[in-house]
Amino acid sequence: MGLLLICNGGFMLLSVLISFIYKDGVTLGMSAAALVTLLIGTLLMFTTRGHRKELKVREGYIIVSFGWIFMALSGSLPYVMTKAIPDFTNAFFETMSGYTTTGASILNDIESIPKGVLFWRSLTHWIGGMGIIVLAIAILPLLGIGGMQLFAAESPGPSADKLKPRITDTAKRLWLIYVSYTAAETLLLMLAGMDFFDAINHAFSTLSTGGFSTKNASMAYWNDNPMIQYIIILFMFLAGSNFVMSYFAFKGRVQRVLQDDEFKWYFYFVAAFTIISSLIVYFQADVSLSSIDHPMIWGEGESAFRHSLFQVLTVITTTGFVSADFTMWTPFLTIFYFGMFFLGGCAGSTAGGVKVMRHIIMIRNGLIEFKRTLHPNAILPVRFNKKSINSGIVFNIQGFFILYMLSFIIGAVVLAALGLDFETAIGGAASSLGNIGPAFGALSPVNNFDLLPDFGKWWCSFLMLIGRLELFTVLIILTPFFWRNR
Repeated sequence: MGLLLICNGGFMLLSVLISFIYKDGVTLGMSAAALVTLLIGTLLMFTTRGHRKELKVREGYIIVSFGWIFMALSGSLPYVMTKAIPDFTNAFFETMSGYTTTGASILNDIESIPKGVLFWRSLTHWIGGMGIIVLAIAILPLLGIGGMQLFAAESPGPSADKLKPRITDTAKRLWLIYVSYTAAETLLLMLAGMDFFDAINHAFSTLSTGGFSTKNASMAYWNDNPMIQYIIILFMFLAGSNFVMSYFAFKGRVQRVLQDDEFKWYFYFVAAFTIISSLIVYFQADVSLSSIDHPMIWGEGESAFRHSLFQVLTVITTTGFVSADFTMWTPFLTIFYFGMFFLGGCAGSTAGGVKVMRHIIMIRNGLIEFKRTLHPNAILPVRFNKKSINSGIVFNIQGFFILYMLSFIIGAVVLAALGLDFETAIGGAASSLGNIGPAFGALSPVNNFDLLPDFGKWWCSFLMLIGRLELFTVLIILTPFFWRNR
C-alpha cells in the first residue's frame, strides 16, 4: 500500500508540473496533495519494512481491493486541496470513476477547471488502465478470478513457473506497449489539429477506455474534424482488444492474432453493430439533433457511419466518450445500446464489462447443452481457441455472469429506492458496474452524475469498484469465511 501511494504521489508531481507550466493558480494545492500522499506512503513503507515479503492468495485479494480504495482516497486530495471539487463525496466519486476507468463525472463545467487538475483527472484514467492490464494478465489468473485463468498461458512472460519473473516481465512488456500507444495517439491527434494539452489528455482517456474529456461536449466538440474522431476510434478499438494480442502483432505473429477466437468475435460484434446502427441512423434518425451543434462535414452517410461506429466502440469498449446523444436516435437503438452495456471488450484489455471471452464460452456451453440433451453419453467439451476448457473455468464464468446480473439488479433497486426513475436507475447501475460512463434517462450522455444524492454517489462508486475488479475480488472480502478460515 505504501509503494502504491508513493507511485501515486509521483504521478501527482507530473500534474504539479503541468499546473506550473500553465500558471493555472493551483500549483500550491497540487503540491500539497502530492507531498501528503508521498509522506503517508513513505511512512507505511517504513513502518512495515521488517515484515515478510511472502504473498499468499488471501493477501492478494486484500492488496488488490484495498489498493484501489487507497489510491482513490489519496487521489481525491488534488480536487479537495485545490478546491476544484471541494466536497469530498464528489471528489471521491470523480477519483474512483477515474481509476476504475468509468468516466462518469459530477462536473458541470469541465472547461473552467484548472489545467493541472484536468491533467490529474485524465492521469487517474491512465494509471487505472495500466493497473487493470497487469491485474488481468498477471494477478487475477493466479487468484482464479472470473475465468481469467485462460490467459495465464497467454502472458508474454518467460515460461518459468516462478511467479516474480513472470509478472515482472509481463508488466514491463505491457507497460511498453501501453506507453507507445499513448505517445502515438498523442502525436496523431496533434497532427490532426488538437493542441498538446487536449491531445495527451484524450490519449490518456482513450487507451485506458476511461472517457474523461477536457471539453464539456466531450468528443462532440470536434464533430467538425472527423479525422480526430477516426483517430480516437482506432485507439478505442486497440484499447478494447487484449493487449497480449498487440504484443503478438508487434512480434510479427499476426496470424496468431487473426486466429484468436475472442479477437475475431470482438471485431465481428463491432462491425455488425455498426452496420445495424448506421442504417437505422441514416434512414430513421437525425444525427444533427444529437451531435451538439456541429454540422455534418462529409455528408449524411459518412456522418451516420462515423457516429454509429464511434458510439458502438465507446460503449463496447466502455470508454464513454460522446460524439452524439445516442439516446435521442430511436427507441430501438436506445435498447440496442443498452444491450451492448453488458458486452464489454476483450479480457486483458483496459475495457470493463462482462468481456467477449466470457460471452463466447457461455454461448458455446449453452449450445453444447442442446447436444448433451440428445446425446447424454457423449463427451462434448467446450472449446476456446481450439483447446478444451476445464469445466471448472466454465462454472466459474457462469457464476461470474450470475453474480454480475445480480449485482446489476441490486444496484438498480438501490438507485430506484433513492428516488430515481426506472430508466435512470437501470442505466446508472449498468453504466457504473460496467465502467461505461454515460447512461440513460437523467444520466444520458449529455448529462452527468451530479444529480445523484450523496449515498447514490457512494453506491455507484462501489459498483464501479466491484465491476472493475471482476466482482469476486472485492465481494469475497465481504464474506465472513474469508476472515475466519486461516
